[in-house]
Amino acid sequence: MHPPLKLWRNAHLATCDERGRRFERGALLTRGARIEWVGEEAALPAVTAEEVHDLAGAWVTPGLIDCHTHLVFAGTRAGEYAERLRGASYEAIARAGGGILSTVRAVRAASEEQLFEESAPRLAALMAEGVTTVEIKSGYGLTLADEAKMLRVARALGRAFPVTVRTTLLAAHTVPPEYRGRAAEYVELIAEEWLPALLAEGLVDALDVFCENIAFSVAQAERLFSAARALGVPVKMHAEQLSNIGGTLMAAQHGALSCDHLEYAGAAEATALGTAGGPVAVLLPVAFYCLAAQRPPPAALLRESGAAIAVASDCNPGSAPGASLLTAMNMATRLFGLTAEEALLGATRQAARALGLQGERGVLSAGAAADFVVWNISSPEELGYWVGFNPRRTVVRAAEVLRWPNQIS
Repeated sequence: MHPPLKLWRNAHLATCDERGRRFERGALLTRGARIEWVGEEAALPAVTAEEVHDLAGAWVTPGLIDCHTHLVFAGTRAGEYAERLRGASYEAIARAGGGILSTVRAVRAASEEQLFEESAPRLAALMAEGVTTVEIKSGYGLTLADEAKMLRVARALGRAFPVTVRTTLLAAHTVPPEYRGRAAEYVELIAEEWLPALLAEGLVDALDVFCENIAFSVAQAERLFSAARALGVPVKMHAEQLSNIGGTLMAAQHGALSCDHLEYAGAAEATALGTAGGPVAVLLPVAFYCLAAQRPPPAALLRESGAAIAVASDCNPGSAPGASLLTAMNMATRLFGLTAEEALLGATRQAARALGLQGERGVLSAGAAADFVVWNISSPEELGYWVGFNPRRTVVRAAEVLRWPNQIS
C-alpha cells in the first residue's frame, strides 16, 4: 500500500535550494516522509491528494538544522562565566583545570538517565524554534565508557523526540587528566580502539577534533582524520577559534565536512574553504559573544572565496550556554555581518552540507525530506531579525504536523 499523498497549499515558499527559488503562491506535495513536488500552486500536477493542508498564505522554509552542538552534558559552568566577567580568559580557566574538564567531571559522575533528563529540555528548546535536525557531539567523557554513554544518550534523544540526530565523536576535545603530558598516546587510543569500537556499536556518524594550542596539534588531528578515513567516517574540526595553527588547511586536504569557529582564519583558510567541495565554514556567534571575543571570523573573505557558510548554536555549558538557533542567526548578522539570506541558508542548506546531508535536508525540493516550518512572519528576513521571540507557527517533520507541546516537551 502506497503512503498517502498530501498537499500543502496556499503558502509563500523559501526553498533554500541551489537556485534560491521562492514561490509567492506555492504548494508542496509529499508522499510518505519525502517531498514529491514543489512549485507554484498554479502548476500543480493533476493528482488527487488524500490530505489537503491550507497554510493560509504563510511563509514556509525547510526545517532548521543545528549543525554544531554539545547538547548532552551535566551541570553548568555558571561560576566560570562569572570568572570571565571579572576578567579571566577562557584559556586561563582551561589551563587551571576548569573549562571542558569541569564538565568532564560532571558527565563522568552522571548516569545515562541523568544526562538524558538534563539534555532533553535543551533539545526541546531548539525544536520549538523549528529545528528538525541536530548534531550532538560527545567530548565530555574522555573515557571509552563515558564517551559511549554520551553518544547513547544522543541516540536515545533522537528516538524519544521527533527530530533527526547526527552524532559526532569528539573524544579529542581536550587531553583527559589520565593522559596529561601524553596527548599523542591518547590520540592513538582514540584512533586504534575507541573509534572502531564506537562505530561498531552504531554510535558514530562523524569524528571531530579540537585543533588548538590548548588542545590537539595539527599532526595529532591528522592522525585521527586518517584513522577515520580508513573506516569511512566523515571528519570535522574545531579550527582557528583561539589561534591559527594550520588546522583548516589540513582539514581541507582531508575533505572535512566542516571547519567550525574560524575567528583566526585568514585569506589562505578562506581560499581553502572556498574551493569546490571544500569544508563548510560553520560560524558560532553565541560562543563569540559569550567569550567577549574581539576578532570575528573573516565573513567577507569567506563570502568572496565562495565558501559555504553555516550558522549553529554551539549549545554547550561553557562558551555558548544557550539553546536558540534563531538567536545564533541574529547574532551572525549583527556580529559577523552575514546577510539575512546567508543566515537562513546557514541554518538550512549549508548546515545540511556540514553534516553530509546535502540534498537530503535543508531544502524544499523533490526527493528531500518533508521537514519544514510554517512561520508567523511577513518575510524570511525576520528569521535573522527577532531576538527573544519565536515566530514559529507549525513544524512538519516527515510530512507529519507536530502537535504542541506534547510531542516536543
